Amino acid sequence: MLLHTYYGPRLPDNAPALADGRVPHSDPGCWPDLLPQELSGSGTADNRTPAVVLEYADGTEAAAFVFDRAEAHVGKPQLPGLPMFRDGNGVETLSVFLKDAGGLSAEVRYTVYETEDLITRTVVYTNTGAEPLTLHKAASLSLDFTPDALELITLNGTWAAERTPERAPLRCGIQSIGSMRGIPGHAHNPAVALCHADTTETTGEAWGFAFVYSGNYLIEVERADAGERLVMGIHPYHFHWTLAPGESFTAPEAAMVYSDQGLGEMSRRFHNAIRTRLLPPRWQDMTAPRPVLINSWEACYFDFDEKKLLELAQAAKQADIDLFVLDDGWFKGRNDTSSSLGDWVADTRKLPDGLPGLCKKLNLLGLEMGLWVEPEAISPNSDLYRAHPDWAFAIPGRTPLEIRQQYTLDFSRPEVVDGIWQQLDTILESCPLKYLKWDMNRSLAHVYNAKLPAKRQGEVYHRYVMGVYELQRRLTEKYPGLLLENCAGGGARFDCGMLYYSPQIWCSDNTDARSRLVIQYGTSLFYPGCVMGAHFSTVPNHCTGHISTPEARMAAALTGTFGFELDLTKYTEEELAALRPYVAWYRKHGALLRGGELHRLVDPEPNGLGAAWMIAAKDGSEAAVFAVGDALSGAHGIASPNSRTRTLWKALV
Repeated sequence: MLLHTYYGPRLPDNAPALADGRVPHSDPGCWPDLLPQELSGSGTADNRTPAVVLEYADGTEAAAFVFDRAEAHVGKPQLPGLPMFRDGNGVETLSVFLKDAGGLSAEVRYTVYETEDLITRTVVYTNTGAEPLTLHKAASLSLDFTPDALELITLNGTWAAERTPERAPLRCGIQSIGSMRGIPGHAHNPAVALCHADTTETTGEAWGFAFVYSGNYLIEVERADAGERLVMGIHPYHFHWTLAPGESFTAPEAAMVYSDQGLGEMSRRFHNAIRTRLLPPRWQDMTAPRPVLINSWEACYFDFDEKKLLELAQAAKQADIDLFVLDDGWFKGRNDTSSSLGDWVADTRKLPDGLPGLCKKLNLLGLEMGLWVEPEAISPNSDLYRAHPDWAFAIPGRTPLEIRQQYTLDFSRPEVVDGIWQQLDTILESCPLKYLKWDMNRSLAHVYNAKLPAKRQGEVYHRYVMGVYELQRRLTEKYPGLLLENCAGGGARFDCGMLYYSPQIWCSDNTDARSRLVIQYGTSLFYPGCVMGAHFSTVPNHCTGHISTPEARMAAALTGTFGFELDLTKYTEEELAALRPYVAWYRKHGALLRGGELHRLVDPEPNGLGAAWMIAAKDGSEAAVFAVGDALSGAHGIASPNSRTRTLWKALV
C-alpha cells in the first residue's frame, strides 16, 4: 500500500527521508499534520480528521499516541461479542501498542490473511489511568496516504435502489458517508474504494475497505496538503463510552485489500475472503447445495390461509423447488402492518394446526419449510407491548415515535434479547424449520435505555447492535443447520457483520430485472454473488411495473442465491414445466455460480438497460457467461473449454 506508518508525533534528529522523497523536519515542534500517523488523536495540532476523540476526567480532550511496543503472533485473538474474519491456517497478527500520556492506551491489531491477500484491523482502547475517561470517537481504521490524485467509490442509493456505485475525484477537505439510523441504511453501504483516475476493471491500483459492523458508522476520506487520510469506525453521533480504570473498549473490525490489477481483482479478493473466512463455517463450502426456495410474500401478502399456502406449495413442487418460505402474516392477529409484531405465535385462524402442522404438510409434499420474522420490532397493538411497554425504545416524558405502525425493541437490554430468544427457540423446537428470514424494517429513534444512567446513554446504539449479534449467535449455534437470511427493508443492513452469522442477505425489495442489474453489480464490488438474495418474480414487476423476459429475470436471479417470489398457482402446467430446466441448471452449476470468480464484462448503465458478466472457475475449467440488454448480444449460458457444446439462452430485457 502507498502509505507510511509513523508511530507518534515526533521524529528523531536526522530522520531519513520518507518514501516520496520528503525529509521530515527534525524539530520536535514541527507540525504533526504534515506527518503520517498510525492513530491520530484530537487536540495535538494534527488538524486532520482524527481517529480518536476522548475526554479525560479533568476535561482534557488532547491525545498524542506514541509507540510503546509491538508483538507478532500466529493466529488471531477473538473480538468478544463482535463478528470478524475468522482465524485459521495462514493467519498472523501484529499488535502495535500505543499510549497517550493522559492514560489511554491503544492496541492496534493488524491480522494478515496470506492466502486471501486480506488485512484486517481493529483497535482495543484501554484506560490505564487512575480516573475514568470517555471515548467520543474510537475509530477502527486510520490510514494515511502520500499525496496523490485519488478517486473515491461509494455505494449509494435508497429503498429499492440500493448500492449504486458513484465514483468521483477527491476534492480538498473531507468527504464522508455514514449512518445514524442504528443500521447502515439504504443510503450508503459501509464499504468504499480508493483508486486512480485511470483505474479500470482490469488495470490500475485500487484499495478496498469494508466495515465488519451492522450499526451506526462513519467513513471519512480527507484530502489535505500532506496527503489523503481514510478513517473508518463507529459513528461518533450519540457515542460516548466511559472506561473506568482498567476497562477496555474493542472497536469493530475493518477489512482491507489492495489490487494492482484493477477493481475486478479487488472485488475477487474480497469475494474469496468473505466466502472462506467470514461466512459461517457450515456455509463456506461452495460445492454444498443451497435450497431453491419460493417466498410467499409477493404471491399472497397478508391474504392467505393454509389452503392457499398449500396450493402455492404444490405449484412450487411442480417447478422442482426445494423450500417453501412463509413470509409476514402468519402470527396471531397479523392481517396488515398495524398489529402483532412481537407475538411470535401462529394465528390458528389461518393455520389451524399451527406451524408444526403446516410444516408436516409441506414435508409430505416434498418441501422443506422456512419462516419470516422481525425479531427487533414490536407493535403498539400486541400482547408483548401490553405486557412489557418498557421493552420498546422511548424517551421519558415524550410520546414514543411510531414508524410503520411499530416501535423498536431495546436490544441493548439483555432481558429483552432473552425474551425474544425464548419465543424464537420455542418455534424452532416445535418444527424442523430449515430457513429463517430475519427482517428489520425501520430506523432506530428515541434511543434510550431506561436501565442505564444518563452519562451512559451514549453506549446504547452500540449495545443494541451487540444484542442483535447475541441473538443471532444463539440461533446459529443452537441450530447450526438453519439457513439464516438477513434482511432490513430490503438491503438496509447488507454488511460484513451480518455475513458472519448469515450466509446470505436479501439484496433489495426491488426484484425487477432491470433494477437488479445495477443493484447487484454495485453490490459485487465488495460482496460475492453467493450472499446476494435474488429471486425470479412476476411481471409487471410489483415495485417498478417493468416487464422483462423470463430469461432476463432468470439471469439476475441465478447469479444470486436463486429463488422465486411470485404466485405460481397462476402458472399453467406447461409454464411450471418451463421453469424446471433453470432449476436443474442451477443445481448442476451451483458450485461454479457460488464459488467462481466474477468478471464484470459490461457495467450496466444507470437506467439498468444492459450488462454482461462472467463467473469462471479458478482453474479455468468452465465459465458461465451472462449478457442482458437490448444493445448486447443477449445471451447467457455455460461453457467449458473441454467441450464443443454451449447452451445459450436469449435474455433481452
